[in-house]
Amino acid sequence: MSEIRGTNVLVTGGANGIGKLMGLKCLQEGAANLVIWDINEENLHKTQKEFSSKGYKNITTFVVDVSNVDDIEKAATEVLLEIGNIDILFNNAGIVAGKQSFWEYSARDIEKTIAINVNGVMHVTRVFLKDMINQRRGHIVNIASASSFIPLPHGSIYASSKWAVFGWSESLRLELEEEGGDLHVTTVCPSYIDTGMFKGVKAPMLFPLLEPEDTVNKIIQSLKKNDILLLLPETLNIVPVLKGIIPYNLFNKVANFLGVYTSMKSFEGRPQEERVPDKKRKVK
Repeated sequence: MSEIRGTNVLVTGGANGIGKLMGLKCLQEGAANLVIWDINEENLHKTQKEFSSKGYKNITTFVVDVSNVDDIEKAATEVLLEIGNIDILFNNAGIVAGKQSFWEYSARDIEKTIAINVNGVMHVTRVFLKDMINQRRGHIVNIASASSFIPLPHGSIYASSKWAVFGWSESLRLELEEEGGDLHVTTVCPSYIDTGMFKGVKAPMLFPLLEPEDTVNKIIQSLKKNDILLLLPETLNIVPVLKGIIPYNLFNKVANFLGVYTSMKSFEGRPQEERVPDKKRKVK
């Protein structure tokens, strides 16, 4: 059982969407310190002000571009000096470049998506993991996606990044189990969450648009129970079973009938500058 009370928590992409809600929930659960990393400095200031108005003063924010290894390492050094070891890490930062067919994406779309959604997750974990191992305690929550194991036409580079996160997260979990101690990895695979990131998508049958607060509550409960894997909504649990027992061509027909393969066609998402962001200021 992973307790949140008294721990140091870090959330990447923590100034918006479910990242912001996970941070708030951890404060409500009694976290000793909340560290928020986000590329958007304005949102960081707003989030810190909002949380402070609720009575939470144990918040530290950093402007960090998780696609930049130097940014990650500099910010991590400051965190370790100012706050100490991180006990719970939420790898939440991620982007969706758009709804193009693969050949319509730019080189920048591909490179940024992989740099943030995949490389960033690994590098952020890398800079804090050795201290977790040394203290024999730590919990990493990796936000993957339902598209970790279901194709996503018109979102191919996003899907590929989440397939990578899922495979890496599960492999890391097994390595830490070999290491022993109170070390845990939870991989979260949600369908579309109603935060604006996937604005405009048509939720497939059986997989309704997820409500952010309910989603976060379930993530926190999975963290507390040291769950290995959380699929949301619960109906998503049938997908791995179906893929294992019916021919793949038939699975594709079922997924297409349910609207999975056409769900991105109406995607609008966030403004273009927020979809594939660049950091404008240095880490403080």
